[in-house]
Amino acid sequence: MDFDGQKLIPVDIEKEMKKSFLDYSMSVIASRALPDVRDGLKPVHRRILYTMFEDNLMPDKPYRKCATAVGDVLGRYHPHGDASVYDALVRLAQDFSLRYPLVDGHGNFGSIDGDPPAAYRYTEARMSKISLEMLSDIDKETVDFVPNFDDRLKEPSVLPSRFPNLLVNGSSGIAVGMATNIPPHNLTEVINGMLLLIDNPDATLDELMGCIKGPDFPTGGIIMGRAGIREAYAKGRGRLTLRAKAEIEEEKNGRFRIVVTEIPYMVNKSRLLEGIANLHKEKRIDGISDLRDESDRDGLRIVIELKRDANPQVILNQLYSYSQLQETVPVIMLCLVNGVPKYLPLKDMLQEYIRFQEQVVARRTKYDLKKAEERAHILEGLKIALDFIDEVIDILRKSKSISEGKTALQERFGLDDVQAQAIVQMRLGQLTGLERDKIEKELADLLEKIKEYKAILADEGKILAIVKEEAIKIRDKYGDERRTQIESISGEVDVEDLIPVEDCVMTLTHFGYIKRQPSSTYHSQRRGGRGVSSLTRREEDFVEELFVCSTHDYVLFFTNLGRVYRLKGYEVPEGSRNSKGVNIVNILPIAQNEKITEMIKVPKFEDNKYLVMVTKSGIIKRTPLEEYHTARKGGIIGILLAEGDELVRVRLTDGNSELIVGTRLGNAIRFKETDARAMGRASHGVRAIKLEPGDEVVGMSIVREGATLLSVTENGFGKRVNLDEYHTQSRAGKGLTSYNINEKTGAVAGIKIVDETDDAMLISSDGVIIRINVSEIPIYSRYAQGVHLMRINEGTHVVTVARSPHEEANQNNDEDTGEEAEDTESEETSEQITEENQ
Repeated sequence: MDFDGQKLIPVDIEKEMKKSFLDYSMSVIASRALPDVRDGLKPVHRRILYTMFEDNLMPDKPYRKCATAVGDVLGRYHPHGDASVYDALVRLAQDFSLRYPLVDGHGNFGSIDGDPPAAYRYTEARMSKISLEMLSDIDKETVDFVPNFDDRLKEPSVLPSRFPNLLVNGSSGIAVGMATNIPPHNLTEVINGMLLLIDNPDATLDELMGCIKGPDFPTGGIIMGRAGIREAYAKGRGRLTLRAKAEIEEEKNGRFRIVVTEIPYMVNKSRLLEGIANLHKEKRIDGISDLRDESDRDGLRIVIELKRDANPQVILNQLYSYSQLQETVPVIMLCLVNGVPKYLPLKDMLQEYIRFQEQVVARRTKYDLKKAEERAHILEGLKIALDFIDEVIDILRKSKSISEGKTALQERFGLDDVQAQAIVQMRLGQLTGLERDKIEKELADLLEKIKEYKAILADEGKILAIVKEEAIKIRDKYGDERRTQIESISGEVDVEDLIPVEDCVMTLTHFGYIKRQPSSTYHSQRRGGRGVSSLTRREEDFVEELFVCSTHDYVLFFTNLGRVYRLKGYEVPEGSRNSKGVNIVNILPIAQNEKITEMIKVPKFEDNKYLVMVTKSGIIKRTPLEEYHTARKGGIIGILLAEGDELVRVRLTDGNSELIVGTRLGNAIRFKETDARAMGRASHGVRAIKLEPGDEVVGMSIVREGATLLSVTENGFGKRVNLDEYHTQSRAGKGLTSYNINEKTGAVAGIKIVDETDDAMLISSDGVIIRINVSEIPIYSRYAQGVHLMRINEGTHVVTVARSPHEEANQNNDEDTGEEAEDTESEETSEQITEENQ
C-alpha cells in the first residue's frame, strides 16, 4: 500500500498485540523475574557476581566502590537502569534478606526498618567467601557461555554453584501471569537432604524432611505447624504461618512486658511498630502502656510494656492475630527448568540440582583430562628430545631457521608441531639430570591422572561420589545452626488427611489425557443403549483405560515400553464428565515415544502380592509387588521387552491365582500363575500362549470362583461364558476357542472376568461409554456369537471393556434412550467344534 509516497504494511492489531505481549511475557519470565533451578539466580544477580569475579573483588582483596561494580555490570552485560543493578547488589549484601549473603558490603546497605541504602558512590563491596563457591571452576568449561547484549563479550548462562543456592538463599519475583516465592533454608540441612538423595534416589518426602526440617529464615522466627511445610514440599505450593519470637517477662513491680527478639521474614520493623501503636490507639488492643524499640547492633529487641491489670498471654495472642508479629508466608516453588517455568516439589528441586552438579563435575573432569593429555603429549616430546639430546642439538645447529629445525625434528623423531615447538623452546637448564627427572616424574603423574579422569567419566557412581565429597566440604565449612524454630500445633493434620477418601473413576485416552471423576458420574443403563459421553475429545481421540479406585490408593502406570510410574489417586487432577482432562506428560516424565497402556490400583504394597504382566506377543512375567515400591519420579523398569513387543495387561495377584489370557482372534488359555516363576523387575519373562500368525493378546484376567468370562468384540457384541468351560492347561499352549468371531462381530476387543453384581463399561473409539449390569448379559458357550451390547456409530469400534461395582440406573437422566435394543443372539454352531490342542 502506497500512502503519500510511504510504503505501509497493514497489520492486524489484535495479532500484533498478542505477539508483542507474548514476547514481552517470555522475556520477563526467562530473563528477569524467575531464578534458574541450577544456581538459584536471576540474570542480574548472576551478572553482578560474575563481574565482581572478573574484577578480582575477592574476599581477601580491599573493598571497592559499588559504583565501579554497577558501572561494569551495565557496560558489559546488563543494559538496563543502574537502580535495578544497585538494588539487586544491595539485597545480595543484606544479612536480613539472604540467609547466606553473596556480597560483602561496607557502608550503609539499608536496614530491617526499611531505611534505604546509601548511594552507590558512598558504599563499597566485594564478594563474600561463600559466593566464591558459586563460581568455583567456572574457568574449566563447566558451564556454557553466551554472547552479551552487543556480542562483544561472553557471559555464563548459569554459574557452577557448588551449593544448592536456590533453596539455601531462596528467591522471590513477579513475572507476567506467575510469581515465585521460595523461602531460604539452612545450608547444613539442604546438603544433608542432597546427600540422602544421592545415596537413596527413592527416598520419600518423610525421609527428606528428616534432614530438611523446613525453611530457615535469616531473621529467625517460629514456623507454626508442619502441615504447611509438608504441603509446600510435596506440591511445590503451600502456606506457612510464621510467628515472631516473643517472651513474656515479669518486672520487679509486678507488671509484665512482652519482649520480641525475632520478627517474621521481610517484615519492616518500623511499620510493625507503627501497626502495634495504631492497634492501641484504635482500642483494638487495650492493655499496652508503652512501646519501645531497643534494637542495636547486638540484635533486635522490641519491648511492649503492659498495664498492671492486663493479661499478658491475651495481649500476645491479640498481637499475633492483628499485627505483623504473625504473618502468612506463601511458598511458591516456581523456577526455570531448561528455560521453562515449572513448579517443583522439594525432591524434584534437589534432583535437578544433583543432575546439574553431575554435569559440572563431568565437564570439569573432561577439561582436566584434555589439559592433562595436552601436557603429557608435550612431555613425551621433551622426553624424546632428552633421550637424543646430542642429535637434537646437532639438527638445530645445522638448521638455518627455527621452522627448518622444527621440520627436521618432526621428520626425524615423528613429532607433531606442538611437540617440536616445545623442544625448540627448551631452556639449556632443562638438560640437567635433575630437570630430566622432573619431566619424567611429571609425565608419570599426568599419566596416572589421565587414567583417573577416564575412570571417573566412565562411572556415574564416581561422579556422584565427587559431588557428595565436595558438598560435604562446603557443609562443614559454611554450615551453621538453624535460626527458625518449628513448633507443632495441637490438632494439626497432614495434607493427605485433608483429602476425603472416596471412590473415583480414572480415565486415560489414546492421546494421553487423564482425569479423575466421582464414580457416580456414570449411571447404569440397559444393554443396547447409546451410552453417556465421557469426555470432550480432540479429533480421533478415544478412551483406552478406565477403572475405579480410591483417592488414597496408589496408582501404578505401566507404559508400552515396560516402564512403571507411581502416583496417589488424588494426585491425578479431577475433571468434569465432559472435560478432556490433562495430558499425562504434565504429570509423569514419560518419553515422547512412550504411552501409558495400563493403570492398576495398589491400596498398599504387601509382601505376598505379585504383579503379573503379559505382552502383545504372548510373553508373561510375574514379579513380587514390593519390588515396585518406589517413589522415583523418573519411573523404573517393569519388564524388559523384545524388539517390536509391547506391554498389554498387568494384574495384581495373591501368588496362587489362575489366569486367563485372551487373544484378538478369539482364543483363550487358562493356567496357574505359578507356572510362571517369579522374576526380578529387569527380566523378559516366559511364553504365556502360542499365537497364530496375525494374532495378538488383548487381555488377561484372574479367575474367581462363581464368576464368568465376559468377552466384547469390536462391533459391540458380547457374551459371558462359565469359567469351568476353560479347563486348566499348562502355560505356553495354543489354548481353546473362546469366541466364534466373524465379519459381523469383528475381532475381540477385550476380556474381563465379572460377577453378577458387577457393571460392565464398554468404551468406543469415539469416546462414548455405556454402563451395563452384567446380569443382563446372557451366558453362552465358548462357540457362540453373543448378543449386541452396544450400538456403535459408523466408522467406530469398541476399544476396551472395564469392570465396575454395580450402580442402580438413574431413571430421570435424559441421556438414557429408554429403550432396549433387540437381542441379536446367535445360535450355537450346528457342527461340533473340536477343542484345540494345548
